[in-house]
Amino acid sequence: MSCQSFTPHDHAACRAEALEAARARCAASGLRLTPARERTLAILLDAPRALGAYDILGRLAAEGHGAQPPAVYRALDFLTAQGFAHRVEKLNAFVACARPGAAHRPSFLICRGCDAVSEQAAPAAPPALAAAARAAGFTIEDTVLEATGLCPGCIGTRA
Repeated sequence: MSCQSFTPHDHAACRAEALEAARARCAASGLRLTPARERTLAILLDAPRALGAYDILGRLAAEGHGAQPPAVYRALDFLTAQGFAHRVEKLNAFVACARPGAAHRPSFLICRGCDAVSEQAAPAAPPALAAAARAAGFTIEDTVLEATGLCPGCIGTRA
């Protein structure tokens, strides 16, 4: 599945599959996918771009939920810890995982025109960075790869 994609796809099926995968994984692991956590994930799945915690809080408030910032942050912490969502550092925002349940290292293509984000698989560390780390005696434990540019839709509007 690739839910956060710049290419056309059946987003309704993608969304349903991601929610079902989260429910099943939580049930199998004895974790609680509370209504607040599930709704936060659904909001991320519905969003055409990465969302900040306060964007999510605003959507919850518009739906009549009385969520407070700590509740949203707790839901996001749970979703990222379980691999159902990722934090996009450059945007200080979150996206639903495009490959829930799959062991992977995500990288992100971020459109500077519309803030859409597409999750891609990434190597552990780019070879040049890994070599530089080895030369410095440094052990890389995690990398975050984010690239900015223009998505096909924004390129089309600029032509």
